[in-house]
Amino acid sequence: MTTRVLIADDHAAIRSGLRLILDDADDIVVVGEAGDGAAALANARALRPDVVLMDIRMPGTDGIEATASIVGESLADVLVLTTFDVDEYVFGALRAGAAGFLLKTADAATLVDAVRRVAAGEGVLAPEVTRRTLRAFAEQAPARPAVPSVHIGELTGREREVLAALGQGLSNADLAAALLITEATAKTHVSRVLAKLGCSSRVQAAIVAREAGLV
Repeated sequence: MTTRVLIADDHAAIRSGLRLILDDADDIVVVGEAGDGAAALANARALRPDVVLMDIRMPGTDGIEATASIVGESLADVLVLTTFDVDEYVFGALRAGAAGFLLKTADAATLVDAVRRVAAGEGVLAPEVTRRTLRAFAEQAPARPAVPSVHIGELTGREREVLAALGQGLSNADLAAALLITEATAKTHVSRVLAKLGCSSRVQAAIVAREAGLV
């Protein structure tokens, strides 16, 4: 299946570079570009991509606001690309429902893999900053948990295991191996956990797991 991607970045050279990388993958096609958040939202509505590669700092409507609108309207999954590994804008994007983020220094193979994973319903965090990012986010987050604790209490024992695994950043394949279940079953469990917690992404669920002390 071909993954349709929209690139949102205010630097034309960066958009061109990303397009070259993604167009080189047989199963990915870039369907459009945007130079700011407002254009990203408009193009997402018109083009209905599977994944939006979203820069954070753009003129006018920034990437955080655009991400919230795109995710809120269920137009596409959002993968943030940023030059900052620990930054309040990144945390804002995760709160807005981004499926994850990568540093702009990521190599071509990592970027292509990230797009594929996000399109498949998984979350992505730059591996070299995953723990620091989640820890810093938890320290900056409000004292209250991201969701009411009663929601966590409604999870089954297996679902709590799944939530803890999400807090560790495990993929569906890793989760399946850890729990000795099939990847399809793992994906089903993840979907149920997200629904129960009211989370729009695996990254949000990972933050919940951290704040709840499951990791």
